[in-house]
Amino acid sequence: MVFIAFSKGPAAFETGLFYEKNDLTLSTSNQLVQNKPKNELTGAMQETNQDVLAAVDLGSNSFHMIIARMRDGHFQVVDRLREMVQLRAGLDKHHYLSLEAQERAIACLERFGERIRDLPYGSVRVVGTNTLRIAHNSRRFLRQARLALGHPIEIITGEEEARLIYLGVAHSLAFDDSRRLVMDIGGGSTEFIIGDGFKGLMRESLEMGCVSFSQKFFADGKTTATQMQHAMLAAARRIRYIQRPYRQAGWQEAIGASGTIRTVANICKEQGWADDGIITSKALEKMVNHLIEAGSVEEAKLQGLSEERNNVIAGGLCVLAAAFERLGIEKMIVSDGALREGLLYDLLGRIQHDDERDRTVLALMRRYHVDEAHAERVAVMATQLYEQVAHDWELDHDELLHRLQWACKLHEVGLAISHNQFHKHSAYLVEHSDLPGFSREEQHALSVMVRGQRRSFPKKHINKLPDEMQLTTQRLTVLLRLAMVFNRGRSERADTYIKLKLDGKKMELVLPDGWLKEHPLTEADLEHEVEQLRKVDLKLSVIA
Repeated sequence: MVFIAFSKGPAAFETGLFYEKNDLTLSTSNQLVQNKPKNELTGAMQETNQDVLAAVDLGSNSFHMIIARMRDGHFQVVDRLREMVQLRAGLDKHHYLSLEAQERAIACLERFGERIRDLPYGSVRVVGTNTLRIAHNSRRFLRQARLALGHPIEIITGEEEARLIYLGVAHSLAFDDSRRLVMDIGGGSTEFIIGDGFKGLMRESLEMGCVSFSQKFFADGKTTATQMQHAMLAAARRIRYIQRPYRQAGWQEAIGASGTIRTVANICKEQGWADDGIITSKALEKMVNHLIEAGSVEEAKLQGLSEERNNVIAGGLCVLAAAFERLGIEKMIVSDGALREGLLYDLLGRIQHDDERDRTVLALMRRYHVDEAHAERVAVMATQLYEQVAHDWELDHDELLHRLQWACKLHEVGLAISHNQFHKHSAYLVEHSDLPGFSREEQHALSVMVRGQRRSFPKKHINKLPDEMQLTTQRLTVLLRLAMVFNRGRSERADTYIKLKLDGKKMELVLPDGWLKEHPLTEADLEHEVEQLRKVDLKLSVIA
């Protein structure tokens, strides 16, 4: 039996929130953060303080950390740390990360954690790239890594990595509106971006890097003509995919970022093949020939090459040489900015309410012709429900409120495919679309919430999320479902008084006296919700 209690008189809703038809402005204030927010991933209670920002890049070759202090809306770098972890070198042919590589990485992160563990939630961004994207056994490692750092870790897509790289490069140079090609060779992937000023226009991430190519083609330490040719040919085949559109787009200047390209530039300078900070096609040809003649990197005795890059420079050089040839690059300058600087600027944008994710959600809504007014009504009601339970449910952080609002705005994108089972189509589109600004985990959590908006509660899908995201996603999904119940009729009228109370695992919805009698379909939907929430050990009572 479904328990629906009826309470007489206006007392049932005098203290409830009034869901007003014209009040469609979503809450983006920091009032909820006045309570000490609980870190979703670590459970640590922290004071809100955004003076210091930090970014950590868990790259396939090196781990980088940059710490900065905010000054008048900008940041000033106060410290940089880098360790050559070579995580990719610990990945076997079946994409399993070795215990030794994991131990190296955790030891590094424990050292990093000493510097940033006490920084408040929301002031640190940590991202994993290619190796952690493809490692099958990364879940246990990531759990340990979060504990070592004391902060959440996001796994980002190659396209998102490219966006952040371009952002970092754009802010590190005196950019005008000229068109630039930016290239970044990592340990496991290489990113190519074309952009105007601060706006990236084309982004691509290709599966080739200095570590992966060095392992595949130069494992014996030799650099014969045949090995170099095979490596450059393999890189050229991958670049061929983007060759035509990139050359057609054109650019005025080519810019390289990160360690491999910077190392090649240093070598070209020290060997007298090119000027400081510049790589030319002729200099690359000389470097390739020099390695072939020497027969190995060790015998080549390249000036400007650090010992820690001895075993990865050959693979990175072949990727770079192939890019020069296939894309017609004659000269490339080197930028100091890269992924970690991009992370800081992206984090600064979020703090200043200029969030790339908001633009992404709006673009997706318009791409699939979402009824924006209806989505906004759902989001407003979900926000009002959220504000009543956020503290008790430990959701009192703006990041989680935004996630709920994004799910509300995207819940109907699947209608562009079919009305039947549209919630599943919506979940698929959210899960598999390129969503700039979102991490892989955020995107997956959004997809689960959208799938769970109606019918069966998505318990098995929630259980596939990282452990630390499961409870928050479950609770946000409950709020989304309740908001959907009261907006399923798509009426523009929104004059329902609703109060949501919590008492442990008991939830109590208080409605105006006699309201359910006037809305029998909503009453039936609420009975369904009572049954569904029992599956996650929640008892919902409705008082009207």
